[in-house]
Amino acid sequence: MVKKTYNIDVVLQALSDPTRRQVIERLGMGPASVSDLAAPFSMAMPSFMQHLDILESAQLIYTEKVGRVRICYLNQNPFSVMESWLQVQKSLWETRLNQLDSFLLKTKGKKI
Repeated sequence: MVKKTYNIDVVLQALSDPTRRQVIERLGMGPASVSDLAAPFSMAMPSFMQHLDILESAQLIYTEKVGRVRICYLNQNPFSVMESWLQVQKSLWETRLNQLDSFLLKTKGKKI
């Protein structure tokens, strides 16, 4: 079995756009056709397709052609990788802040 890797930089860049985040939020409710995803946005279909291409390049979504309809699906794997990265960062900063808190309590009232 081949384990896929996800580039966090590419994922974060793809999610930096509000339109793409809204598409991801919508796909969190389930698969949707391209036309259904595009309906809430006031932009031309080619412009909307560029957003989908970026999301697909970042492996955040994948698409399947069913007859004449293109269906989009959310790929949750990159989010798991990001969640792990964020958890490591959170743990690191909590440790640092706890160490700073301990240092400040020890040195409270003392000249350094």
